[in-house]
Amino acid sequence: MPDRSERDCRSGRLPPWFKIRLASNERSHSLERLVSDNKLHTVCQSAACPNKAECWNNGTATFMILGDICTRGCRFCNVNKGAPREVDLDETRRVAEAVHALFLDYIVITSVTRDDLSDGGAGQFARLIVELRSRSPRTRVEVLIPDLQGNRAALQTIVHANPDVLAHNIETVPSYYPLVRPQADYRRSLVLLKRAGEQGLVTKSGLMLGFGEDLSEVRTVLDDLRDAGCTILTLGQYLRPGKNHAPVKKYYHPDEFAMLKSYADSLGFRTISGPLVRSSYHASEYGISTVR
Repeated sequence: MPDRSERDCRSGRLPPWFKIRLASNERSHSLERLVSDNKLHTVCQSAACPNKAECWNNGTATFMILGDICTRGCRFCNVNKGAPREVDLDETRRVAEAVHALFLDYIVITSVTRDDLSDGGAGQFARLIVELRSRSPRTRVEVLIPDLQGNRAALQTIVHANPDVLAHNIETVPSYYPLVRPQADYRRSLVLLKRAGEQGLVTKSGLMLGFGEDLSEVRTVLDDLRDAGCTILTLGQYLRPGKNHAPVKKYYHPDEFAMLKSYADSLGFRTISGPLVRSSYHASEYGISTVR
């Protein structure tokens, strides 16, 4: 007999432990208006994050820069794929003004992957960090960056801008890279995190679970991330955005997430682990104030 997780995967139903808060409050509406009025993008919307209402109600958002079209075709992601538009240099000003207007204490900045740019968009990240420091000096800044195709100079551009946390998601175990993120490279991502950590930055990474990986593979990835000096870790359940995306092979029970958190904590991570956890979920609680 298949277990509950297997039956739910076949039927398309979510297990009973998935309870998503959908109600919005005035703060959430204000944030949505600011994003719309300033023609900005958030990963909360573009990636169909299940925590959007909860985070926006608390005045937290992950802004996505460099447009909303990605040059890669990862099979877990709901962001549009194709040929991106030219870089909008005024985007940094609009994001910084929105962050200032919201009086945010902690902000996460991510981007689509821009393999069409020689620096992978690193210059835009750096310009925005400088702009944020100028307008909102008390706001802590976390950047969630792509792998920059291993471009060391591009990474240095971001490192020199001195974000409070530098995040880069490993996403899945190496055996599933060909299926889930064929244009990425597992070792290249580890090297990026190691290089940033060696220069004094707090580093962070995350995995989605449910593609079919073994728990032994997950533990090996956690070992590799600690060896690379990674400090903060997120573990969450993969949810299929649409029929053209990779299927869910397993829904992990909250007890399994708790077990993995216990293992990660034993390695020295600051860990947030659970079915609805995403890379930026409760970022302000697990960010710079917890590790420095």
